[in-house]
Amino acid sequence: MRNQTAVPTLEAIGLTKAFGGVRAVDDVSFSVAAGEILGIAGPNGSGKSTLFNIITNVPFRADDGRTLFAGTEIQHWSPHRICAFGVARTFQRESVFAALSAIDNVMVAVDATQPTLPLAERVDFAEEALDVVGFPATLHNANAGTLPVFLRKLVMIASAMALRPKLFLLDEPASSLTATEIERVRRLVLKLRENGVTIVLIEHVLSLLASVSDRLMVLDQGRVIASGTPAEVIADKAVIEAYLGSAA
Repeated sequence: MRNQTAVPTLEAIGLTKAFGGVRAVDDVSFSVAAGEILGIAGPNGSGKSTLFNIITNVPFRADDGRTLFAGTEIQHWSPHRICAFGVARTFQRESVFAALSAIDNVMVAVDATQPTLPLAERVDFAEEALDVVGFPATLHNANAGTLPVFLRKLVMIASAMALRPKLFLLDEPASSLTATEIERVRRLVLKLRENGVTIVLIEHVLSLLASVSDRLMVLDQGRVIASGTPAEVIADKAVIEAYLGSAA
């Protein structure tokens, strides 16, 4: 049983971000305990990725609210400082350096966090990160731009893990994947948690979210409309209406 008095790994208090007259994130508050997997769901345009953006300050900051990582306020920090403090993220699209090999993509992250290590040790660290996510050893030197979508996602996740995060924000890792690949993502998310990483997971594949998340939070039009166990949230009338319409 987790210590209920422990400081949350991540705490968001009243986070808000507006674009013109539209509040993409509207007074959102939540917390994530150490070792927990929090799933975030919601229709397209509900503010999920914008929430990740204003937690990491990439590419913009919140207009209002506070973000605390392990009890320390980080909302005014630079993205680089937030990353160095232990927060890593991925993006909806497979953000890789297409002209570099898979291992050189990961080496970029290793060099950023451990620049004083001898080259051989940095290469070993990058190879280990690729191995952890299940990337084929035979393709370490393959050009990342030529890889299929699933393998590019693995390169992106390995690069983030090479930053040695304590908190990992995963943005739709299962998008555009086959059922077999989604199952591999499910096992990977659980493996990362077993390795001591706290995870916040945005995903449209509700079956994946429900199977790995300790709790779910659902956004609609920038606001939290439901939060609780996966079973509670999936049965919530507000969630059903948000996804299927009031006629459902």
